Amino acid sequence: MSAELTVAAVQSVPRPGGIAANITEHVHLLEDAHGHGTRLAVFPELSLTGYDLGLLADESNWLTSPSAQLADLQAACEGMGIIAVVGAAVREPDGTPRLASVMVRPGTAPLIAGKMHLHGPELELFEPAEQATLVDVDGWNVALAVCFDVAQPSHAAEAAAAGADLYAASAVYVRGEERRLDLHFGARAMDSRFFAVLANAGGESTLGPSCGNSGLWGPDGHRIAHASGSGSEVVAALLFRSSLERWRRGV
Repeated sequence: MSAELTVAAVQSVPRPGGIAANITEHVHLLEDAHGHGTRLAVFPELSLTGYDLGLLADESNWLTSPSAQLADLQAACEGMGIIAVVGAAVREPDGTPRLASVMVRPGTAPLIAGKMHLHGPELELFEPAEQATLVDVDGWNVALAVCFDVAQPSHAAEAAAAGADLYAASAVYVRGEERRLDLHFGARAMDSRFFAVLANAGGESTLGPSCGNSGLWGPDGHRIAHASGSGSEVVAALLFRSSLERWRRGV
């Protein structure tokens, strides 16, 4: 079990050109994160295409064979010894459509973690996941969340009850939602006594211009680090298990 974990919130601006073009950009951003000593890098919701559900009318914008489609990203993670959580529309082998976080790890196949709490037009395109996904990263229990999951206190509470040490969320928050964003992550981290990381989409989406503010929160609910603007940016922080345990003891 590692006493420390370096985590990066990768605030990325999607590029036109679909999954292939955005994988290339993801690799560049992973190289930046690697320069900060990052072990776990989290990207925004639908980072491989951008949050534009209209793009999903084109089947090439879905992950249908993640191991093959993400081979270049997998190779980059292998070479750098880094774990990436990216956002994508995924069709499972049985055809079930998921709006998902996809964890790409050295030495193993990509892991699909579906969004539980869909909303708006997402309900017409995707099936919700039935439970939160927890993954071991160097002895840290990491719970994966996608955007509106964070707005439901029960999602974080269930993750905490399952032993989560870090709540890793990929999302799209737009201008005017800055306060909502900070309240969501501060409250989830403080109530559940875990660290929280948000990778917010940068640039613009069909939901509006990004409010930026990707970053990390401590188990006391306070921010540890945050993005300086709303463009592409890597925000990294070193997390200490001793701090987590201290807050859990009520100190």
